[in-house]
Formats: sequence, C-alpha cells, structure tokens
Amino acid sequence: MQQEIYFRQLLAGRELAQANPAAGQMRNFMYLIGDPAKREAVIVDPAWDVMSLLKVAQEDGYNVVGALVTHYHPDHCGGSLFGFKVEGIARLLEEQGMPIFVNKHEADGLKKVTGVSDTDLHKVDDGDTTRVGDVEVRFLHTPGHTPGSQCFMIGNRLVAGDTLFVQGCGRVDLPGGDPEAMYYSLTGKLAKLPPDTILYPGHDYGGSPTSTIADELRQNYYLKVHSLEDWRRLMGLA
Repeated sequence: MQQEIYFRQLLAGRELAQANPAAGQMRNFMYLIGDPAKREAVIVDPAWDVMSLLKVAQEDGYNVVGALVTHYHPDHCGGSLFGFKVEGIARLLEEQGMPIFVNKHEADGLKKVTGVSDTDLHKVDDGDTTRVGDVEVRFLHTPGHTPGSQCFMIGNRLVAGDTLFVQGCGRVDLPGGDPEAMYYSLTGKLAKLPPDTILYPGHDYGGSPTSTIADELRQNYYLKVHSLEDWRRLMGLA
C-alpha cells in the first residue's frame, strides 16, 4: 500500500502572486509536500509570494518545517531578476526559522543570490534523504542547468525543478550551465527512473502541468538523444 502524502502543486500568477505580472510570465511551480499524519510540510522553491505559500499550508492544517531548493536562480529562491526584486527564502526565514536544503554544489551561489547565511543551509549530496514527518524525500543531483541543480523523489513523484520539463528541459546557456552535464542528468539518470514516475516540473511550459517518465520518453526529444555527439549538435556545439 502506497504511503499517503500531502502534495500540492501551486502556479505563480494563478494560485499565488496573481497581481505580479512577472510571476504570471515566468509561470513557476511551487510545491507543498508533507505528512498527513504528523501535519508537517516543506516548501519546494519558495518564491514570489511567501506569505501566501505559508497561508495555504496553514489553511490545510500543516506546519512548514523546511524548504527544498532546486537551484539558485531568483525565480525559484528569491533575489534580483531582470532589475526587480523577487521575494524568496530570505523572506521565509524572516517569518519563520527553518532549514533550507540545497545541494552542496549550489550553496555558495544560493548565498550570493539570496543573502542568506551558511548557518541557514543544510547541504545535501546525490542520494541523501530527509524526512518530513515519516515521508521520505530523496535528493538527486542533476547538474546542467546549474552546477548544483537537484530534483526530489517523493514516492513515485519526481519534482524536477528546471532540469526536466514536460516535453522540454532547462536552459544550459546561462551562467553555470553545462550542456554535457545536462545530457548525463537527463539520459543517464532521469530517463532511467521507473516509467510510472510522475513528473512535476519547475515551470508550466508544457501542454500539461504533469507528465510521466514513460510519456516523456515517448514525446520529449531531449530524452531521446542517443549520443553525446548528437546532443552537442542539438545544443549547437558541434
């Protein structure tokens, strides 16, 4: 019998931050994940409208005990974006102290972008786990979009940040991007997850808000590249 999990997918510009035109354009997904028995939850990529995220959790009867960050770009964690300020984990910590889980390769970038301190961060590595109540979260290091990009496995759910989208993948031409690392993250790690794994991306860029690994293997061109040489050609590097 599969463990019951509290799981909410929230879209910036729709469920949250409705008055912020930039949030509507960026179409970030944020997530609440928790244990229904112990009523504890974490926020994935708290940005844009932190108080509303906390309010949703509170109205659902959950105490937020931590945050998981997929990567250090401001639309996912707060900071300066295109000349304007995005609230994020710094605002969250002002409201409520809690551990911020970040990949160890992303910690310095996260501190620089958000201004949080080293003591606020819980640095994790590929394969590490944490628990929200009795719900296990497994961390997958998936570099490519940024050096410390990570995904989260919760049961058969994959929260993929900007590594894998529905019928797409994250950019590799931004500072810290690595096309070769992205190739191996996609084809060597995520494509090998069980086919019934449910994909929850970091942005609403596809035809639907979720997918499965099986469907992405059939429809997502970026998971169907057969060699690094072909990938480099696709990225305009060959």
